[in-house]
Amino acid sequence: MGKVPRPMKQYLLVVLLLTSSLAGCLGGSDEQSEELEAIFTFTPLDNIREGQTITFDGSASTPSSGSITYKWDFQTDGSVDATGKTTTWVYATAGTYDVTLSISDGVETKSQERTLTVFVATATSPIADAGSFSASDDCEGDNPSEGSYYLFYICEMDRDASSSSDRKISATTTANLDASASTSGSDDDYIAKWEWDINLKFDKDGDGDMKNDADLSGETIAWTELAPGEYKIQLTVTNGAGMSDSDAKTVYVNYVGKWSEFEMAPNSTQQQDPEDLDFEFSVTYDTDSGNTIRKAQIELIYPQQDEDCVLGETACRNKLDLYGFNSSNKDSKDEDAQNTSDTALEDRQNGDCNEEKDCLWLPLSGWGFSEVEDKDGEWKVSIRNENVRDIAVDSMVIKLVYK
Repeated sequence: MGKVPRPMKQYLLVVLLLTSSLAGCLGGSDEQSEELEAIFTFTPLDNIREGQTITFDGSASTPSSGSITYKWDFQTDGSVDATGKTTTWVYATAGTYDVTLSISDGVETKSQERTLTVFVATATSPIADAGSFSASDDCEGDNPSEGSYYLFYICEMDRDASSSSDRKISATTTANLDASASTSGSDDDYIAKWEWDINLKFDKDGDGDMKNDADLSGETIAWTELAPGEYKIQLTVTNGAGMSDSDAKTVYVNYVGKWSEFEMAPNSTQQQDPEDLDFEFSVTYDTDSGNTIRKAQIELIYPQQDEDCVLGETACRNKLDLYGFNSSNKDSKDEDAQNTSDTALEDRQNGDCNEEKDCLWLPLSGWGFSEVEDKDGEWKVSIRNENVRDIAVDSMVIKLVYK
Protein backbone atom coordinates (compact mmCIF):
# COMPACT_ATOMS: atom_id res chain seq x y z
CA MET A 1 0.00 0.00 0.00
CA GLY A 2 1.32 3.42 -0.88
CA LYS A 3 1.95 6.33 1.44
CA VAL A 4 -1.01 8.39 2.61
CA PRO A 5 -0.76 11.97 1.24
CA ARG A 6 -0.17 14.68 3.88
CA PRO A 7 -3.60 16.38 3.36
CA MET A 8 -5.29 13.02 3.89
CA LYS A 9 -3.29 12.47 7.13
CA GLN A 10 -4.44 15.84 8.43
CA TYR A 11 -8.05 14.98 7.52
CA LEU A 12 -7.91 11.65 9.37
CA LEU A 13 -6.42 13.36 12.43
CA VAL A 14 -9.25 15.86 12.53
CA VAL A 15 -11.85 13.06 12.26
CA LEU A 16 -10.23 11.12 15.08
CA LEU A 17 -10.11 14.15 17.37
CA LEU A 18 -13.72 15.06 16.57
CA THR A 19 -14.92 11.49 17.18
CA SER A 20 -13.11 11.42 20.53
CA SER A 21 -14.61 14.71 21.66
CA LEU A 22 -18.13 13.55 20.75
CA ALA A 23 -17.82 10.15 22.43
CA GLY A 24 -19.79 11.30 25.47
CA CYS A 25 -22.54 12.73 23.29
CA LEU A 26 -22.73 9.52 21.26
CA GLY A 27 -23.39 7.35 24.30
CA GLY A 28 -19.87 6.74 25.51
CA SER A 29 -20.57 8.58 28.79
CA ASP A 30 -23.07 7.66 31.49
CA GLU A 31 -23.56 11.31 32.40
CA GLN A 32 -26.68 12.94 31.01
CA SER A 33 -27.61 16.57 31.50
CA GLU A 34 -30.79 17.19 33.47
CA GLU A 35 -33.59 19.16 31.87
CA LEU A 36 -33.98 22.72 33.17
CA GLU A 37 -37.15 22.79 35.29
CA ALA A 38 -38.36 25.18 38.00
CA ILE A 39 -40.00 23.49 40.99
CA PHE A 40 -40.70 25.01 44.40
CA THR A 41 -42.61 24.37 47.60
CA PHE A 42 -43.69 26.65 50.42
CA THR A 43 -44.35 26.24 54.14
CA PRO A 44 -46.91 26.49 55.63
CA LEU A 45 -48.95 25.17 52.74
CA ASP A 46 -52.39 26.10 54.11
CA ASN A 47 -54.00 28.53 56.54
CA ILE A 48 -51.44 31.30 55.96
CA ARG A 49 -52.30 34.47 57.87
CA GLU A 50 -51.37 38.11 57.50
CA GLY A 51 -47.91 38.83 58.94
CA GLN A 52 -46.89 35.17 58.95
CA THR A 53 -43.45 34.25 57.62
CA ILE A 54 -43.59 31.88 54.65
CA THR A 55 -40.55 29.81 53.63
CA PHE A 56 -40.07 29.13 49.92
CA ASP A 57 -37.79 26.35 48.69
CA GLY A 58 -36.67 25.78 45.11
CA SER A 59 -34.32 22.88 45.91
CA ALA A 60 -36.31 20.46 43.77
CA SER A 61 -35.53 22.45 40.62
CA THR A 62 -33.22 20.80 38.09
CA PRO A 63 -30.41 20.54 37.35
CA SER A 64 -29.25 20.26 40.96
CA SER A 65 -25.56 20.85 40.19
CA GLY A 66 -25.58 24.43 41.53
CA SER A 67 -25.14 26.00 38.10
CA ILE A 68 -28.51 27.76 38.00
CA THR A 69 -29.76 31.07 39.41
CA TYR A 70 -33.05 31.60 41.26
CA LYS A 71 -35.30 34.69 41.08
CA TRP A 72 -38.53 35.07 43.06
CA ASP A 73 -41.52 37.32 42.29
CA PHE A 74 -43.99 37.47 45.20
CA GLN A 75 -46.07 40.47 44.08
CA THR A 76 -47.05 39.45 40.52
CA ASP A 77 -45.45 42.57 39.06
CA GLY A 78 -42.53 41.01 37.19
CA SER A 79 -39.93 42.38 39.58
CA VAL A 80 -37.35 40.31 41.45
CA ASP A 81 -38.27 40.30 45.14
CA ALA A 82 -35.66 37.76 46.27
CA THR A 83 -32.89 35.50 44.97
CA GLY A 84 -31.40 32.22 46.12
CA LYS A 85 -32.53 28.62 46.30
CA THR A 86 -34.51 29.27 49.53
CA THR A 87 -36.01 32.49 50.86
CA THR A 88 -38.84 33.87 53.02
CA TRP A 89 -41.63 36.37 52.52
CA VAL A 90 -44.38 38.01 54.58
CA TYR A 91 -47.71 39.25 53.21
CA ALA A 92 -49.15 42.09 55.25
CA THR A 93 -52.60 41.97 53.64
CA ALA A 94 -55.04 39.10 53.16
CA GLY A 95 -55.71 38.03 49.60
CA THR A 96 -54.77 35.60 46.85
CA TYR A 97 -51.24 35.85 45.44
CA ASP A 98 -49.42 34.28 42.50
CA VAL A 99 -45.81 33.42 43.30
CA THR A 100 -43.31 32.83 40.48
CA LEU A 101 -39.91 31.17 40.63
CA SER A 102 -37.68 31.72 37.57
CA ILE A 103 -34.46 29.77 37.14
CA SER A 104 -31.75 30.18 34.51
CA ASP A 105 -28.63 28.32 33.45
CA GLY A 106 -27.32 31.37 31.58
CA VAL A 107 -28.81 30.26 28.27
CA GLU A 108 -32.38 29.24 29.00
CA THR A 109 -34.96 30.36 31.58
CA LYS A 110 -37.83 28.29 33.04
CA SER A 111 -40.53 29.34 35.53
CA GLN A 112 -43.16 27.87 37.83
CA GLU A 113 -46.14 29.80 39.19
CA ARG A 114 -48.18 28.75 42.20
CA THR A 115 -51.10 30.44 43.92
CA LEU A 116 -51.48 30.85 47.67
CA THR A 117 -54.16 32.40 49.83
CA VAL A 118 -53.47 34.66 52.81
CA PHE A 119 -56.19 35.00 55.46
CA VAL A 120 -56.83 37.74 57.97
CA ALA A 121 -54.91 37.36 61.20
CA THR A 122 -58.06 36.52 63.18
CA ALA A 123 -59.24 33.74 60.83
CA THR A 124 -60.19 30.49 62.57
CA SER A 125 -59.35 27.11 61.07
CA PRO A 126 -61.69 24.11 61.26
CA ILE A 127 -60.93 20.90 63.15
CA ALA A 128 -60.93 17.70 61.07
CA ASP A 129 -62.01 14.42 62.64
CA ALA A 130 -61.89 11.42 60.30
CA GLY A 131 -63.81 9.31 62.82
CA SER A 132 -63.23 5.73 63.97
CA PHE A 133 -65.04 2.40 64.03
CA SER A 134 -64.56 -1.17 65.20
CA ALA A 135 -66.74 -4.08 64.16
CA SER A 136 -68.79 -5.63 66.96
CA ASP A 137 -67.79 -9.19 65.99
CA ASP A 138 -64.48 -10.67 64.88
CA CYS A 139 -66.36 -13.42 62.93
CA GLU A 140 -65.98 -15.84 65.85
CA GLY A 141 -68.13 -14.15 68.49
CA ASP A 142 -65.50 -12.04 70.23
CA ASN A 143 -65.29 -8.26 70.40
CA PRO A 144 -62.35 -6.71 68.50
CA SER A 145 -60.19 -3.97 69.98
CA GLU A 146 -61.23 -0.33 69.69
CA GLY A 147 -59.15 2.79 69.11
CA SER A 148 -58.57 5.80 66.92
CA TYR A 149 -58.81 3.79 63.70
CA TYR A 150 -61.26 1.88 61.52
CA LEU A 151 -61.42 -1.91 61.87
CA PHE A 152 -63.59 -4.02 59.57
CA TYR A 153 -63.97 -7.79 59.20
CA ILE A 154 -64.82 -9.85 56.16
CA CYS A 155 -66.49 -13.02 57.47
CA GLU A 156 -67.05 -16.01 55.18
CA MET A 157 -67.92 -18.79 57.60
CA ASP A 158 -69.71 -21.23 55.28
CA ARG A 159 -67.42 -21.82 52.33
CA ASP A 160 -67.47 -24.90 50.09
CA ALA A 161 -64.23 -26.90 50.07
CA SER A 162 -65.39 -29.02 47.13
CA SER A 163 -65.27 -26.01 44.79
CA SER A 164 -61.83 -24.85 43.64
CA SER A 165 -63.16 -21.32 43.03
CA ASP A 166 -64.57 -21.23 46.57
CA ARG A 167 -61.13 -22.09 47.96
CA LYS A 168 -59.77 -18.80 46.59
CA ILE A 169 -60.11 -15.74 48.82
CA SER A 170 -61.17 -12.74 46.76
CA ALA A 171 -63.81 -11.11 48.95
CA THR A 172 -63.97 -7.33 49.46
CA THR A 173 -66.02 -5.12 51.73
CA THR A 174 -67.37 -1.58 51.98
CA ALA A 175 -65.83 0.72 54.58
CA ASN A 176 -68.20 3.42 55.77
CA LEU A 177 -66.18 6.46 56.89
CA ASP A 178 -67.74 9.21 59.01
CA ALA A 179 -66.35 12.74 59.44
CA SER A 180 -69.42 14.19 61.15
CA ALA A 181 -67.43 14.96 64.32
CA SER A 182 -65.41 17.60 62.43
CA THR A 183 -66.13 21.24 63.35
CA SER A 184 -65.94 24.48 61.38
CA GLY A 185 -63.83 26.34 63.96
CA SER A 186 -66.38 28.97 64.96
CA ASP A 187 -70.11 29.23 65.56
CA ASP A 188 -70.65 31.56 62.61
CA ASP A 189 -68.87 29.38 60.08
CA TYR A 190 -69.55 26.04 58.43
CA ILE A 191 -67.70 23.18 56.74
CA ALA A 192 -67.87 23.60 52.98
CA LYS A 193 -65.88 20.52 51.88
CA TRP A 194 -64.94 17.09 53.19
CA GLU A 195 -62.23 15.53 51.01
CA TRP A 196 -60.79 12.05 51.55
CA ASP A 197 -57.38 10.99 50.22
CA ILE A 198 -57.34 7.19 50.23
CA ASN A 199 -53.91 6.77 48.56
CA LEU A 200 -51.22 8.72 50.37
CA LYS A 201 -48.48 7.46 48.03
CA PHE A 202 -49.93 9.08 44.88
CA ASP A 203 -50.22 12.78 44.07
CA LYS A 204 -53.43 12.72 42.05
CA ASP A 205 -53.79 16.50 41.58
CA GLY A 206 -50.07 17.10 40.93
CA ASP A 207 -49.68 19.87 43.51
CA GLY A 208 -46.68 18.29 45.22
CA ASP A 209 -48.69 17.14 48.23
CA MET A 210 -49.59 13.42 48.19
CA LYS A 211 -51.96 13.73 51.16
CA ASN A 212 -54.58 16.19 49.96
CA ASP A 213 -56.17 14.57 46.90
CA ALA A 214 -59.95 14.47 46.79
CA ASP A 215 -60.31 10.79 45.92
CA LEU A 216 -63.70 10.73 47.66
CA SER A 217 -65.86 13.62 48.89
CA GLY A 218 -68.56 13.97 51.50
CA GLU A 219 -69.17 14.08 55.25
CA THR A 220 -69.85 10.34 55.20
CA ILE A 221 -68.62 8.08 52.42
CA ALA A 222 -68.81 4.44 51.39
CA TRP A 223 -65.39 3.19 50.28
CA THR A 224 -66.24 0.12 48.21
CA GLU A 225 -64.38 -3.00 47.03
CA LEU A 226 -61.88 -2.91 49.86
CA ALA A 227 -59.74 -6.06 50.06
CA PRO A 228 -58.13 -7.31 53.30
CA GLY A 229 -55.31 -4.93 54.18
CA GLU A 230 -54.06 -1.91 56.11
CA TYR A 231 -54.73 1.47 54.49
CA LYS A 232 -53.47 4.95 55.41
CA ILE A 233 -55.96 7.72 54.61
CA GLN A 234 -56.36 11.43 55.30
CA LEU A 235 -59.42 13.65 55.62
CA THR A 236 -59.17 17.37 54.78
CA VAL A 237 -62.03 19.68 55.71
CA THR A 238 -62.40 23.26 54.49
CA ASN A 239 -64.67 25.79 56.18
CA GLY A 240 -66.63 28.62 54.59
CA ALA A 241 -63.76 31.06 55.11
CA GLY A 242 -61.49 28.81 53.04
CA MET A 243 -59.27 27.56 55.86
CA SER A 244 -58.60 23.84 56.20
CA ASP A 245 -57.44 21.12 58.56
CA SER A 246 -56.49 17.46 58.09
CA ASP A 247 -56.72 14.25 60.10
CA ALA A 248 -54.94 11.00 59.18
CA LYS A 249 -56.33 7.59 60.09
CA THR A 250 -55.65 3.93 59.41
CA VAL A 251 -58.27 1.57 58.01
CA TYR A 252 -57.79 -2.13 58.78
CA VAL A 253 -59.66 -4.95 57.04
CA ASN A 254 -59.24 -8.44 58.53
CA TYR A 255 -60.51 -11.64 56.97
CA VAL A 256 -61.81 -14.95 58.40
CA GLY A 257 -62.91 -17.82 56.16
CA LYS A 258 -64.15 -21.22 57.30
CA TRP A 259 -64.66 -24.50 55.41
CA SER A 260 -66.49 -27.24 57.35
CA GLU A 261 -67.19 -30.97 57.07
CA PHE A 262 -65.42 -32.17 53.97
CA GLU A 263 -63.28 -35.15 52.96
CA MET A 264 -59.57 -35.26 52.21
CA ALA A 265 -58.96 -37.72 49.39
CA PRO A 266 -56.47 -40.54 50.07
CA ASN A 267 -52.91 -40.86 48.84
CA SER A 268 -53.40 -43.78 46.49
CA THR A 269 -50.67 -46.39 46.44
CA GLN A 270 -50.42 -45.76 42.68
CA GLN A 271 -49.49 -42.10 43.25
CA GLN A 272 -45.97 -40.84 43.89
CA ASP A 273 -47.15 -37.63 45.54
CA PRO A 274 -49.42 -37.16 48.57
CA GLU A 275 -52.89 -35.76 48.10
CA ASP A 276 -53.13 -31.96 48.51
CA LEU A 277 -56.18 -29.70 48.78
CA ASP A 278 -55.22 -26.10 47.97
CA PHE A 279 -56.54 -22.81 49.36
CA GLU A 280 -55.31 -19.54 47.77
CA PHE A 281 -55.14 -15.98 49.09
CA SER A 282 -53.24 -12.72 48.71
CA VAL A 283 -51.31 -10.87 51.40
CA THR A 284 -49.67 -7.44 51.43
CA TYR A 285 -46.45 -6.51 53.21
CA ASP A 286 -45.56 -3.04 51.96
CA THR A 287 -43.79 -0.85 54.53
CA ASP A 288 -43.62 2.06 52.07
CA SER A 289 -47.39 2.35 51.79
CA GLY A 290 -48.04 1.22 55.38
CA ASN A 291 -50.12 -1.70 54.14
CA THR A 292 -48.54 -4.49 56.18
CA ILE A 293 -50.07 -7.78 57.30
CA ARG A 294 -49.41 -8.86 60.92
CA LYS A 295 -49.98 -12.57 60.40
CA ALA A 296 -51.89 -15.24 58.53
CA GLN A 297 -53.26 -17.97 60.79
CA ILE A 298 -54.41 -21.31 59.39
CA GLU A 299 -56.30 -23.70 61.69
CA LEU A 300 -57.26 -27.29 60.92
CA ILE A 301 -59.39 -29.70 63.02
CA TYR A 302 -59.86 -33.34 62.07
CA PRO A 303 -60.68 -36.61 63.93
CA GLN A 304 -57.80 -38.71 65.16
CA GLN A 305 -59.57 -41.83 63.89
CA ASP A 306 -62.34 -42.33 61.37
CA GLU A 307 -65.38 -44.18 62.69
CA ASP A 308 -65.35 -46.66 59.82
CA CYS A 309 -61.69 -47.69 60.25
CA VAL A 310 -61.33 -51.28 61.52
CA LEU A 311 -57.53 -51.75 61.20
CA GLY A 312 -56.73 -51.03 64.83
CA GLU A 313 -55.82 -47.91 66.79
CA THR A 314 -52.29 -47.53 65.42
CA ALA A 315 -53.15 -48.21 61.80
CA CYS A 316 -56.25 -46.01 61.96
CA ARG A 317 -54.46 -42.99 63.49
CA ASN A 318 -55.07 -40.05 61.15
CA LYS A 319 -52.48 -37.42 60.32
CA LEU A 320 -52.98 -34.37 58.14
CA ASP A 321 -50.53 -31.51 57.65
CA LEU A 322 -50.57 -27.91 56.48
CA TYR A 323 -48.08 -26.54 53.96
CA GLY A 324 -47.66 -22.88 53.01
CA PHE A 325 -46.31 -21.83 49.59
CA ASN A 326 -45.55 -18.27 48.52
CA SER A 327 -45.84 -16.78 45.03
CA SER A 328 -42.37 -17.96 44.00
CA ASN A 329 -42.75 -21.57 45.08
CA LYS A 330 -46.48 -22.29 45.25
CA ASP A 331 -46.34 -24.69 42.27
CA SER A 332 -43.65 -26.87 43.83
CA LYS A 333 -44.51 -29.24 46.68
CA ASP A 334 -40.81 -29.43 47.55
CA GLU A 335 -40.31 -25.70 48.22
CA ASP A 336 -42.81 -24.78 50.88
CA ALA A 337 -42.22 -21.74 53.08
CA GLN A 338 -43.43 -23.50 56.22
CA ASN A 339 -45.27 -26.68 57.22
CA THR A 340 -46.49 -28.65 60.23
CA SER A 341 -45.02 -32.06 59.40
CA ASP A 342 -42.70 -31.96 62.43
CA THR A 343 -45.55 -31.32 64.87
CA ALA A 344 -45.83 -34.48 66.95
CA LEU A 345 -49.19 -36.21 67.24
CA GLU A 346 -49.30 -35.60 71.00
CA ASP A 347 -48.85 -31.87 70.37
CA ARG A 348 -51.99 -31.66 68.23
CA GLN A 349 -54.49 -31.87 71.09
CA ASN A 350 -54.34 -28.33 72.46
CA GLY A 351 -57.06 -25.72 72.51
CA ASP A 352 -60.48 -27.13 71.61
CA CYS A 353 -59.11 -30.60 70.89
CA ASN A 354 -58.98 -33.68 73.10
CA GLU A 355 -58.25 -37.37 72.69
CA GLU A 356 -60.71 -37.55 69.78
CA LYS A 357 -59.65 -34.53 67.70
CA ASP A 358 -56.41 -33.03 66.41
CA CYS A 359 -56.00 -29.25 66.27
CA LEU A 360 -53.31 -28.06 63.92
CA TRP A 361 -52.07 -24.48 63.51
CA LEU A 362 -49.87 -23.00 60.82
CA PRO A 363 -49.04 -19.40 61.85
CA LEU A 364 -47.36 -17.32 59.15
CA SER A 365 -45.94 -14.19 60.77
CA GLY A 366 -46.04 -10.81 59.06
CA TRP A 367 -42.25 -10.77 58.93
CA GLY A 368 -42.39 -13.92 56.82
CA PHE A 369 -44.09 -11.92 54.07
CA SER A 370 -41.41 -9.20 53.99
CA GLU A 371 -39.08 -8.54 51.08
CA VAL A 372 -36.15 -10.24 52.80
CA GLU A 373 -38.14 -13.37 53.65
CA ASP A 374 -40.75 -15.29 51.64
CA LYS A 375 -42.32 -12.13 50.20
CA ASP A 376 -45.93 -11.06 49.91
CA GLY A 377 -48.35 -11.48 47.02
CA GLU A 378 -50.12 -14.69 46.10
CA TRP A 379 -49.96 -17.55 48.61
CA LYS A 380 -51.30 -21.07 48.77
CA VAL A 381 -51.94 -23.25 51.81
CA SER A 382 -52.41 -26.97 51.23
CA ILE A 383 -53.92 -29.65 53.43
CA ARG A 384 -51.75 -32.69 52.79
CA ASN A 385 -52.89 -36.30 53.23
CA GLU A 386 -50.17 -38.95 53.08
CA ASN A 387 -52.48 -41.71 54.31
CA VAL A 388 -53.79 -44.31 51.87
CA ARG A 389 -57.35 -43.65 53.04
CA ASP A 390 -59.60 -40.63 53.00
CA ILE A 391 -59.89 -38.49 56.15
CA ALA A 392 -62.85 -36.41 57.24
CA VAL A 393 -62.12 -32.79 58.14
CA ASP A 394 -64.15 -30.97 60.77
CA SER A 395 -63.02 -27.47 59.78
CA MET A 396 -60.39 -25.41 58.02
CA VAL A 397 -60.04 -21.72 58.95
CA ILE A 398 -57.89 -19.03 57.33
CA LYS A 399 -57.40 -15.71 59.12
CA LEU A 400 -55.67 -12.71 57.53
CA VAL A 401 -54.90 -10.31 60.37
CA TYR A 402 -53.85 -6.73 59.67
CA LYS A 403 -54.90 -5.41 63.10
